[in-house]
Amino acid sequence: MHDERFHCFSDNDLAGATLPQLFTFPFHYTPHPLCVLASNKVQAYLDSRSEWHDELQQGKMMGVLVVKKDDQVGFLAAFSGNLAHSNNHPYFVPAVYDLLSEKGFFRPEEDNISAINRLIDEEMSSPERQALSDKLTASQSEAEKEISAYKIFMKQAKAQRDTLRNSGCDIAPLISESQFQKAEFKRLQTRWTQAISLIKNELAERDKKVAEWKSERHLRSAALQERIFRHFIILNARGERKDLCDIFASTPQSAPPAGAGECAAPKLLQYAYLNDYKPLAMAEFWVGNSPKEEIRRHGHFYPSCKAKCEPILNWAMQGLDVEPNPLENAPQESSLDIVFEDDFLLVVNKPEGVLSVPGKLSVDSIQEQVQRLYPEGDKPLIVHRLDMATSGLLIFAKSQTVHKLMQALFASRRVTKRYIAILDGIIEQDNGTISLPLTLNPQERPLQIVSHTHGKPTITRFEVLERKDNTTRIAFYPQTGRTHQLRVHSAHPEGLNTPIIGDTLYGTAAERLYLHAESVIFTHPITQVEIKITTQCPF
Repeated sequence: MHDERFHCFSDNDLAGATLPQLFTFPFHYTPHPLCVLASNKVQAYLDSRSEWHDELQQGKMMGVLVVKKDDQVGFLAAFSGNLAHSNNHPYFVPAVYDLLSEKGFFRPEEDNISAINRLIDEEMSSPERQALSDKLTASQSEAEKEISAYKIFMKQAKAQRDTLRNSGCDIAPLISESQFQKAEFKRLQTRWTQAISLIKNELAERDKKVAEWKSERHLRSAALQERIFRHFIILNARGERKDLCDIFASTPQSAPPAGAGECAAPKLLQYAYLNDYKPLAMAEFWVGNSPKEEIRRHGHFYPSCKAKCEPILNWAMQGLDVEPNPLENAPQESSLDIVFEDDFLLVVNKPEGVLSVPGKLSVDSIQEQVQRLYPEGDKPLIVHRLDMATSGLLIFAKSQTVHKLMQALFASRRVTKRYIAILDGIIEQDNGTISLPLTLNPQERPLQIVSHTHGKPTITRFEVLERKDNTTRIAFYPQTGRTHQLRVHSAHPEGLNTPIIGDTLYGTAAERLYLHAESVIFTHPITQVEIKITTQCPF
């Protein structure tokens, strides 16, 4: 039976190709050549669909799965989310569960929730509510004026009575006048309090109605979300089934995030299992413009997302022979390259691909290696960090006191750092400064995003050293020290818009990340001598 969603490779496509022996580890991979070929075919197909052009220009993640059935090798294709307001397009595999089906429960309940939203919007913008709000503001202002004016009147009247008392006048009328004015003041306050309370009560009744609608909306939304997740039944390679609620139950977030199960990767594996295709390799790539905050480049491959897909794929891949996590094959302990040491500080030249400090991976770190040099007494404390993929100088303090002093130097920007990088393109500007507000992407740790609302300021000076073969050798002088600062400043459109070669997070893979912490200059916190340390760049 012909399957229009299975795209068979031709003999020419497969000529000289070697089929993968292990399935792709989806969170850190180099795309298999057949995945690259498949992605090119998908992009060619997308280019032929002119009616999708505007939507695709907004940006979308696509995926390909190289599969085998009987003697045929081909690929399946998928898009994340929906395309042209539909989950069902013949070229692509269908959704795990089609939310947009006319016969499903999602749309009717979505209409109910939308109706509640309209009631809330209509109430919040209603002329009656606005009139009450204006009346309340006017009444409060008028009350304040009248009460303030009467206070001034009472103060003046009291001053006159005090003068009359001192002149020997009969005080009985004065006491009576004082008592009357105090009583009148209370009556004035009461009158305004009651008038304002009536308006507030009317507004409170309206607020109560809005709160009830919002409560109903919340309950309906939560129930709908859970019902959706229960309908996303995910297969694994053994033929076992779990819904999303069960898959995420043991994760730290305990519940699936919105949009879980709608990415390309789960769709691809689900369709393969349901139709007896053997998964061989998988890759996901971006088409269109980059989102405003994230860094995505047209045609570039990216790892599967962790927040939505990692628990799903870890379940769905059970029964497949999967490549090991390449990060767990990082170089193990070797002799430390110590470039400076005295009684207070230790500076190490860290190789690329080695952790600065212990992480989730069961691999050795520079910090552990350094601390093993000091089996007794105080353990050296790392002062700052480098990404696993970055090489270069790391500073350790040999006591808590020196550690605090060094951290204070970094915090006050009294440490001059110079990094060398090679960028994947030509930078025309000879030098300059990049300033972008960065914050963690909570859905994709440890990725950073540019956020002018929530980001913290980051500043980097740069100087172009050489332009050669469509690459730029550049020196970075970071004035702040945020996570991935130089990598984002290089890759982001509001920065240099040219990623560092080998940046698998914000650019494309290479044999290494071409970023090296070459030198540091600071005043020694104990001896007060200027320290200048430089290490040779390995590229």
